[in-house]
Amino acid sequence: MNSEIRALQPKVLWNKFADLNAVPRPSKKEARVIAFMKDFGENLGLDTIQDEVGNVIIKKPATPGMENRTTIVMQSHLDMVHQKNNDTVFNFDTQGIEMHVEGDWVKANGTTLGADNGLGVATIMAVLESTNIEHPAIEALFTVDEETGMTGAMGLKSGLLTGGILLNLDTEEDDEIGVGCAGGTDVTATRVYEEEETPEFKIGYKVSVKGLQGGHSGMQIHEGLGNANKIMNRILFDGFENFGLRISEIDGGSLRNAIPRESNAVVAIDAIHEDAFILEMALVSTTIRKELKTMEPDLDISILKVDTPSKIMDLGVQEGVTRALYAALNGVYRMSADIPELVETSNNIARVIIKEGAIKIGCLTRSSVESSKIDLANMLRATFELTGCEVEISGDYPGWTPNMESPILKVMEKLYQDLNGEKPRVAACHAGLECGILGQNYPKMDMISFGPNIKGAHSPDERAQISSVQKYWKYVLEILKAIPLK
Repeated sequence: MNSEIRALQPKVLWNKFADLNAVPRPSKKEARVIAFMKDFGENLGLDTIQDEVGNVIIKKPATPGMENRTTIVMQSHLDMVHQKNNDTVFNFDTQGIEMHVEGDWVKANGTTLGADNGLGVATIMAVLESTNIEHPAIEALFTVDEETGMTGAMGLKSGLLTGGILLNLDTEEDDEIGVGCAGGTDVTATRVYEEEETPEFKIGYKVSVKGLQGGHSGMQIHEGLGNANKIMNRILFDGFENFGLRISEIDGGSLRNAIPRESNAVVAIDAIHEDAFILEMALVSTTIRKELKTMEPDLDISILKVDTPSKIMDLGVQEGVTRALYAALNGVYRMSADIPELVETSNNIARVIIKEGAIKIGCLTRSSVESSKIDLANMLRATFELTGCEVEISGDYPGWTPNMESPILKVMEKLYQDLNGEKPRVAACHAGLECGILGQNYPKMDMISFGPNIKGAHSPDERAQISSVQKYWKYVLEILKAIPLK
């Protein structure tokens, strides 16, 4: 129950998180959370504005004695990724997130938690509402649509902010100080095809891939997690030659920045090959489960006899698209040569829809090196164009180049060591943070990213560590007191 969340320490932060999670806030549908945030700022009597794209900026003066410190921008995004388990009944458009405590973790009931980036938003709200926290002048920036295009950050105009330091609260490991991130681009392949009447000698089956963990397509792309779209394609790949298998429809994955957890296909096979088909499906399912048993212990591949579909896709197109999906890279393309253990370039085959004469395949390609990002996007483009698809490369956003001489970095490194008795990890990440985009219009702003431990972001297993939030909150309070002079 959310009441047990409100009893957690620090109460001021967890209560703001509970307030925020009561407000539905899907990406591109942020009207309610924008209104919520505007009301919050205005009710505090603070200067509150909404810009042209929906970002909310709330300004709070410095506390007494802190007026000569550099103005800071505290920044987090309002939207959250919406994912739920297949058996969870939940409407993200109308319901608030239902949370519970499980040991040292806060989790949601079968859905994403919204700790990404709700804990950052709640932190800023707690500071804005406070009457006893020391801080310099604050410009709180709440951006929209971070998860599906970063259009809020892209649309933020220069001149709205005056701060010299930006604290981005969207990192998910509490011992890490973020100084850089990957950029990204969407690669979308589409084509139309002729549907055919299904011959009378065929029978119908539904093939399902489910039970995968899913997760963040940037931060977890190197972990060896299963991709439901790739698994489904592997299952169906040689089906025509072996069983006369013809695809009627496929629906796999969901969001561009989430590793696909589920895929469903309706197919028709030759009735005469039914026994062989059932045997082969059992064999291939066992093989894939063995391969992924460590990372994906709950993987479930099932086949269910259904009514024979009335339409099937053109055979030539079917053969082409299954081969293109097999060839298309999913996962790590290149590791960084400069930063140990950092993924430089990757791709997530996020969405596959084949239905009613239309194909749509959506990928999110990420890289901290612009030329490598373009190279991989072109590789995917060539792969899909060879099978007759039209390919659009869109939604491009820049990475964030590390500045190891950052003044605020030096302040935060020392504070972390003083508080915790060990050095923090200063790192770039393979996720997309808004700092790179914001830096285009505010190039002189000194930027840093940090946050509490959040695991399983972008999946229903998302969870926030209670003890880490306490550690992080203490760190926030010390940072605010240590902001350098103007």
